[in-house]
Amino acid sequence: MKIANVVVGLALAAGGVVSAPVEPPVPMALVMLNPSAAPERVPAGWQLKVNRGVPDVTVISQGESRVLRFRSNKSSFAIERAVDIDINRYPLLTWNWKVSELPAGADFRHLSTDDQAAQVLVVFADHRVLSYIWDTSAPKGTFQSASSVPLLHIFAMVCQSGAGGLNQWTPESHNLARDYEMAYNRPPSQVKGLRLQINTQHTGGFAESYFGDVSFEAAR
Repeated sequence: MKIANVVVGLALAAGGVVSAPVEPPVPMALVMLNPSAAPERVPAGWQLKVNRGVPDVTVISQGESRVLRFRSNKSSFAIERAVDIDINRYPLLTWNWKVSELPAGADFRHLSTDDQAAQVLVVFADHRVLSYIWDTSAPKGTFQSASSVPLLHIFAMVCQSGAGGLNQWTPESHNLARDYEMAYNRPPSQVKGLRLQINTQHTGGFAESYFGDVSFEAAR
């Protein structure tokens, strides 16, 4: 007698029903940053990376919420974390940010002024990068190469520009798969890293920005 028949027979004799295991539901969003649950200076799961100067990053209360605040004074630093995201399942990157002060004279299109008050970088398995920025001067919607080092592939998109939206929380939602194909003319690989950054080392000034939740989301 086959062992499968024995198992089925025992289940029926006991009044039970043999059924396939229930798969847990797939979440619609993967939250990467939730400052409301992060009392630390650097949220759990993230690492501080300093390129120049003294970093100033902390989680603060703002109204009834907690947010991540960056302040840069002639400095460049970021927080980053390793991830492993299937971009076919979670192609959207969403976040909330606010800028209260822009680096004067900054413009990512020129190396000598390549500073941003807020920047979100997405690193793919093939080491290519998409950078979403709040720029001081470059027009909103600008989408071009931002690579200044050979063999380093970075494409930047200006999500917000100038002082028009200062001190206002602004939601962002971007289709990473679509943006990657537009930038590199090839299908995207897995997402392997995420970085939030501020820098004013080139213009030598001051900038301040804030981040709320950051998530990868399924297509709507």
